[in-house]
Amino acid sequence: MSTAKDKLIVALDVDDANRALELCDALRESVGMFKVGMQLFTAAGPEVVRQIVARGGRVFLDLKYHDIPNTVAMAGVEATRLGVSIFNVHASGGGEMMKRVAEAVAETAQRENLGKPRVIAVTVLTSIDQQTLQQIGIAAEAESVVTRLAFLAKQSGLDGVVASAQEIRTIRDAVLHPDFLIVTPGIRGAHAPSDDQRRTMSAGDAVKAGADYLVIGRPILAAPDPIDAARRIVEEIAAALEAEPQAADLAEQSHAQSVY
Repeated sequence: MSTAKDKLIVALDVDDANRALELCDALRESVGMFKVGMQLFTAAGPEVVRQIVARGGRVFLDLKYHDIPNTVAMAGVEATRLGVSIFNVHASGGGEMMKRVAEAVAETAQRENLGKPRVIAVTVLTSIDQQTLQQIGIAAEAESVVTRLAFLAKQSGLDGVVASAQEIRTIRDAVLHPDFLIVTPGIRGAHAPSDDQRRTMSAGDAVKAGADYLVIGRPILAAPDPIDAARRIVEEIAAALEAEPQAADLAEQSHAQSVY
């Protein structure tokens, strides 16, 4: 069972490897994982991932691979060799692409005696709203698109999805598998602004909704004291986890009363 700390992924959205490693060293004991995204990876390359892993940090490689199946599968092989714990692809790349990368990762990990990373799919970016979907020719509601892509990811052999906290319950209803991961970006502290994320939720509410991991960047990195900011968010997550059994008990009692 994961702890509150394990659920927190800090987004290292910085442009300098030294700053990223400083944050890793400062926060490693306080958080569960670090996200290396496009900005840092483009600035510092795969070596920064190797250094974080060498320091004992776990890495979520957030590069959102989206290309022809063979290209994405080979990228997944290299991500496996880097030692990342999680990496992602775009579900909109289709079932064949997702199936190929899942197979290539599993085969490489077994053949080379490596840890097998979890492969997850991006459904609909948290910056995208209904107007944006219409601009790119998608008439369906965001929730419907997310659900369809999440189900396709599961069918294709992936381990989970990246999705807005607002779609967690719908995904859980559509993909009836307890080990299917939901990694939720666009998360803020209880009183933090949402910035450019449009489908957001607080850390505590996202955990109550059923998120497995929360990706948080600016509320921690931009804080005067990042360690204290991370601690406060972990406390918020812990409070939500403690409230979950109570909520489940109340729901069970309510169901029993309705039956009898």
